[in-house]
Amino acid sequence: MRSPLQKVVAHACRGIYTKAPSPRPLRSFHQTSLASLPRKRTFFSSNQLLANDGRPDDPDHLRDSPLEADSLQNPRPSTSLKRKAVRSSAANSLRLNAVTKPSKRSGTPRKSAPPSISDHDETDYSRSIRAICVAQSFDMIQVQEILRFHGFELDPDGIEFDTQAVVHARGVNKGDIFVFPSGTIVTWSVPRETLVKLASTHLIRAANFPHLERAEMEVLEFTPDDTRDTSFMKGEVVILGTRPQALEKDKVDTTLAKVAFSSGLARSPKLAVLETDLEYLLQESKATLNVLAAGSQNKLKRSSILKMTGQLLNLRSQLNHYSDITEELPDMFWESESVLEEYYNQIGAALSVRRRIEILNKRIDYAHENVSVLREMISEKYGHRLEWIIIALITVEVMFELRRVYREEISDS
Repeated sequence: MRSPLQKVVAHACRGIYTKAPSPRPLRSFHQTSLASLPRKRTFFSSNQLLANDGRPDDPDHLRDSPLEADSLQNPRPSTSLKRKAVRSSAANSLRLNAVTKPSKRSGTPRKSAPPSISDHDETDYSRSIRAICVAQSFDMIQVQEILRFHGFELDPDGIEFDTQAVVHARGVNKGDIFVFPSGTIVTWSVPRETLVKLASTHLIRAANFPHLERAEMEVLEFTPDDTRDTSFMKGEVVILGTRPQALEKDKVDTTLAKVAFSSGLARSPKLAVLETDLEYLLQESKATLNVLAAGSQNKLKRSSILKMTGQLLNLRSQLNHYSDITEELPDMFWESESVLEEYYNQIGAALSVRRRIEILNKRIDYAHENVSVLREMISEKYGHRLEWIIIALITVEVMFELRRVYREEISDS
């Protein structure tokens, strides 16, 4: 066993050996302190938490660093306590377009950002006519049930319209509401917020193929004139003759005029929806044509071409077959006075409905030609593939036949 003295000497020698001075580098990355003392936590001042650690909260210190003083006086809330923004309602996401000036109207689809309901509307709702299209069609029986359930008065003037052609209702504020089977709602003297809520919340339940994200709105103004028996269009302003209503307290003639103007106005937002759909379809076909122009046919898919063909046929059907857009005169005006036909034609001319229908049909024809070319190329591609499959099968059959002949010769020999 070692003596206690030997243990102490051995431990001291080991310490001297391990603490021998080692050569120091010629240049240090950071400035070193005397005697290589350990660094303070506040050495790296870029770290705000470490830089602020241990500092006195005296006024002199706050004057020296104004940013820190401001942060102490106005502490920022923690990110974990922040609340997400409240999601806007479905009505706020409607894509609504307003009519502005006659010079801005054309047959091409209009591109505009969807305004929110809270946007300031300069039009006085008591003198405004609004039409909104939110669906491909309406179930008119269900429309009547919904309006009756929410307290609207149906057919308030006792005209007895054909409910499959139009449903007339009147609210508490005496504004007129006309619902058409083409998926369009036209209101007279009804606030914008009320119309949007009625269309997007209540009547949407009676809609077939609704499209709230692609809803379109048209806005016109009207001016009542109690010195005239008839009405007419002055630019894009409806001059509504209300003399019979003022003298005889009879709203029948005024309501009939409103129905005629509303029926003509209802075609415009419906056309706008079809124009927007065609514009999206043309953008998709343009991307496909660009790929084809680059010389790449491998990216053409049969399913996408068939989908585009179906969308084009659906657009053409909605425009020319399944709606009242292209009709010269709705059926409900055939047995009525000729003045209602004039109202219908006047508002159609003011909104360039016929011209827009012609342009839309021509654009559909152009898109159909492009899709037909793509469909023929896809058919050729699949035809070539089928030919190669047939050639491969024939080759395999020939090889089996040669194998059989060879075996027969070997067996005979």
